[in-house]
Amino acid sequence: MATSRPERAPTYSESLRQRDDAALVALLRRRPDLATPSPSTLLSLAARAMNRTSLERALAGLDELTLHVLEAVLVLDSVGSSATAAAVDRATGVDRPRVTAALALLDELALVWTPGARSAGSRPAPGLAEVLGPHPAGLGPVATAPRAPAAGPPSDLPDDAPPGARAILDALTWGPPVGVAPRSDPSARRATDWLVGHGYLRATDERHVVLPREVGLALRGGRTHRDVRTAPPVPDVRELPSATVDAESASAGLEAVRLVARLVTHWTEHPPGVLRAGGLGVRDLRRAAVALEVDDPTAAAVVELAAAAGLVADDGDDPPTFAPTLAAEDWLDDDLGDRWATLARGWWRSRRTPWLVGSRDEKGALRAALDPELWRPWVPRLRRSVLDVLDLAPGRPLAAADVVAVLRWRTPRAVPPEQAVAGLLREAALLGVTGAGALAPPGQVLLGADDAASPSGTGPADLGAAFEAVLPAEVDDLLLQGDLTGIVPGRPSRTLERLVEVAADVESRGAATTVRFTPDSVLRALDRGATADDLLGDLAAHSRTPVPQPLEYLVRDTARRHGRVRVGTASSYVRAEDPVLLAGIAEDPALRGLGLVLLAPTVLASSAPAGELQEALRARGVPAVVEGPDGRMLVADRAARRGGPDDVAPPRRGRLAAAGRRGRARTGVVPGSGARVDEPGSGPDRGEARFADLVARLRAADSRAAAQADGSTGRATGERSASSEGDRASSGTNGHSGSSGSSGYDLGEGTSDPVAALGLLREAIADGAMVWLEVVGPTGGQDRRRVRPLTLDAGRLRAQDPARDAELTVAVHRIASVTPDAPPR
Repeated sequence: MATSRPERAPTYSESLRQRDDAALVALLRRRPDLATPSPSTLLSLAARAMNRTSLERALAGLDELTLHVLEAVLVLDSVGSSATAAAVDRATGVDRPRVTAALALLDELALVWTPGARSAGSRPAPGLAEVLGPHPAGLGPVATAPRAPAAGPPSDLPDDAPPGARAILDALTWGPPVGVAPRSDPSARRATDWLVGHGYLRATDERHVVLPREVGLALRGGRTHRDVRTAPPVPDVRELPSATVDAESASAGLEAVRLVARLVTHWTEHPPGVLRAGGLGVRDLRRAAVALEVDDPTAAAVVELAAAAGLVADDGDDPPTFAPTLAAEDWLDDDLGDRWATLARGWWRSRRTPWLVGSRDEKGALRAALDPELWRPWVPRLRRSVLDVLDLAPGRPLAAADVVAVLRWRTPRAVPPEQAVAGLLREAALLGVTGAGALAPPGQVLLGADDAASPSGTGPADLGAAFEAVLPAEVDDLLLQGDLTGIVPGRPSRTLERLVEVAADVESRGAATTVRFTPDSVLRALDRGATADDLLGDLAAHSRTPVPQPLEYLVRDTARRHGRVRVGTASSYVRAEDPVLLAGIAEDPALRGLGLVLLAPTVLASSAPAGELQEALRARGVPAVVEGPDGRMLVADRAARRGGPDDVAPPRRGRLAAAGRRGRARTGVVPGSGARVDEPGSGPDRGEARFADLVARLRAADSRAAAQADGSTGRATGERSASSEGDRASSGTNGHSGSSGSSGYDLGEGTSDPVAALGLLREAIADGAMVWLEVVGPTGGQDRRRVRPLTLDAGRLRAQDPARDAELTVAVHRIASVTPDAPPR
């Protein structure tokens, strides 16, 4: 007569399989690493959820409250207590609603699971004990042979306890639970030996003792944590007036726009070279700092800000230089709000780390601005986190240490370095996202974006309007004075700003801007195409008083001398003794593309190379020849040997394209975009449909595997009914027969799938259960043993073999299959 197979206790993998589709999609959304690469079965998904790397990633996103609740669940489960919401409430001292919410989040993340009814309490996911370390919540390991201390509860030591025993327990109660046994103090040594002998402590070696977890809990009165903070520790800093924050934000934003515009103008005239390894040289950075009149760190931040906004980039020429892009020309003509919005959006999505400029890398090399290695994928997430913290305390200036303290509560297992937080705060202050250290209204609009890498929910108009809202009113007045100076009493209008920028030199900035007119500044305005009358007319239009006479004299005297000597560019020339012949060549319509200019009756200048000019003239019937610098005629072979004028300017189009590709590969920056070509974009989460499709495919695979397992079980029923328990164990039919073993899906029949096998081993370690192992030996033979897994680490399984009363260590790659042991009938 066939006997029914005894029911096994539910496992973590089975609880995961029993989740509905919505819960599985929520799990994949919160832990997307479980879906990459796509698992083949739900059992593989469960095994991957128990993987140490995946658990580390999941724990890195937990805040301090949720992490302490998880530690409480782990501790209570390890000592045999039911980790219900009420028990966790008592253990942590946190109110029930917060505990319930934390447990719900942990359950959604599959970090805890419920074996049966909700009243049974939660259990930690297999593998969490190894990830959280040997001393969760500062408690020691579970006693090897759990028992109560011989003399009663540790809170009431007997009268015969030696002096100092209570002090030793008090020192170890709240951690760390490991102590050093004293040697030189006889009384302390006696107290330690007494505590070890009565079960209060456990000796780990000759010198060290440890407080068992059960004793530690008793000494703490059942509490796992002394104090659990339920909210981030936001410092109580004096709140600043909103007018102060707005004014500081506006001032910083205006200065940032001005500095970037000045950099673009400066690099248009003096483009710096690109280092061989990419980046901006130290001397070029210092020249930029002098031109901007700032220190080197600020200059590096401005350069990186301009590159992130796509305003400067490697031009791809040969040799390559950093030059303004085509987008920079349009940016200079935009309104102030739009220009600031472009900078803000570029900074928001940037993965660059300007605060590392000037430091040294692991090889001792100096990190340069625009270095292609100065990017980190976590920068956008940390930037959003920093602004989130500032948003918790509106109007309050927070230092870097205050922000790190809040982030330490939010992610205690992934605390960012204070240097990075301080660097991001300096960048935010430079850009005007913060004002006087507090989050400003433009920063709040930037933070309200949907995505950290590409704020699609906040358009340029929104950002520009938010910045313009904090700006002071524009002024259109220029107070001209007789000493060739002028004062702009406030924020200049766009037309006045352009006039002052071109025709004057700034002497001081602040609430008012003082400028000075010099011959060089007036010459700069004339070079832009203005005449003396135009410049004086523009100055008079912005001045409430007539233009002072000294300034008028300066402008007209400079205009008189302007253009007397002219400089042009020519690649070749045509010389002939017949002026009529040259005049005919200059007026020939077929030769207009050569850029011919008649410099003298017998001399023509051309913008075309000499070889091209010679060919064009011969095509028109003029037998021209090429002459050298000494006036002698050059023959063809001699010109080739000497590198004649034809070789001065070889074709550049193909070389320019190749150099552009090399430059982009070297800097990692696409000209005009500010985005790295090797960085994948991180747009909005579009994985919901993909996760739902994956869950549907896993459900289908689950159904097929279950059907195969049922058919295999039905075929094997007759054989199993005629077998005894000992015969079944020796013949190996307990775990691995038919298609169930190949499918690797029927938990009762075991699995040969490597990923699923690791999951079963982790579950067995967490439950202290027995399993059957099939191990491949050195000669290729298989050995089947019934063992109790103890640890699984570094690709090796350590297990206890009760039949041989020994421990064995097996390399994971030698395990052919794992089968859960059937519980006793």
